[in-house]
Formats: sequence, structure tokens, C-alpha cells
Amino acid sequence: MSLPAKLVGVAAVGGGAVAGYLGLVTGALPLDVGVGRRTRPLGPQMVGIQAPREVVFDVIAQPYLGRATRAMREKVRVLERGIDMVLAAHSTPVAGGRLTAVTVETVRLTRPSRVDFRLVRGPVPYVMESFVLAEHETGTRLAYEGELGTDLWALGQRWGQLVARRWEETVAASLTSVKKEAERRSALQ
Repeated sequence: MSLPAKLVGVAAVGGGAVAGYLGLVTGALPLDVGVGRRTRPLGPQMVGIQAPREVVFDVIAQPYLGRATRAMREKVRVLERGIDMVLAAHSTPVAGGRLTAVTVETVRLTRPSRVDFRLVRGPVPYVMESFVLAEHETGTRLAYEGELGTDLWALGQRWGQLVARRWEETVAASLTSVKKEAERRSALQ
């Protein structure tokens, strides 16, 4: 084999690896082979919110059931809506904002105490998570927890660690946003 042919082969393999990685990171190329599945917990994360539970639930549910704010329309797009469940695409900036990861999840809303999410398509084959809202003496306690699963044994487990770190950072930012908005709405009442 000549040197130019070898270079073309190396470039093709390298290009394929880069394309595969970008597809995996952005959720455009989901990998679900069902072999060597490993799971790990997400959370728990808890936040106290000085607002009634119904207000907190409404803030969480608004982009799925109501009219989303402009900022939320950039992050959440409802693909299908049922009575107590929606199918929604969630956009999250990754790689310092140079890429956007898109996950598709079912969102089940149980007023006023619970919101459950189940991954349909994303950078890993399996995620289940929930927001549980409990009345508390100073308002509402919002608890987040979930589980993330990857395939391909140790290789997938390493990928899951990377994804979980970013996933939990995104959830923490969402919880902060929910707290701020719920407390703002509660102060206006």
C-alpha cells in the first residue's frame, strides 16, 4: 500500500472517530447496544424554595404545559403533548457553547408533587430522573435524583462519568433558575 493510500485511510478513520464523538456528544448519534449496561446514580440534589409547592410546580411545568418564556423556548421544545405527559427536546450548550446537545425525553407531570423524566434519545442510552416537591415549613423542598446508564462495560462507564458530571451541572443550574423564579412569583402574590 502506498503512502498516500495509508494517509487517506488514517484520515478516514480519524474523521469517522471525530464524527462519531460529535454525534455522541450532541445526541445526534445515540448508542444503545444493550450490552455491558452499567448504571450510576444522578444526584441527589436538594434545594429549599421559599414559595408554595403549587407555584414551584407551575414554574417547572410551564415550558411543557403552558406558554414558555423566550429563554425557555431556546432550551425546551415540546414535540408532542398529552394530558399529563409531553415529549420534549431539551437543548444544552456543550463544549464551551460551541456545540449543542439535544436530548429527547418524556416528561410526566403529577400535580403538584412530582415531575418525572425518561430519556428517549441522547448521549447515553438510559436516564430516568425525578423532581419531587414536598411542602416544608419555609415553603417547598425540591429534591432531584435519577439514574444514568451506559453500555459497553468500563468504556461506557467512563463515558457515563463524563456525561453525568455535565448532566448534574445542568440540573443544578435548572434548580437555581426554578428557585429564583418561584420565589419571584411568590413575592408578587
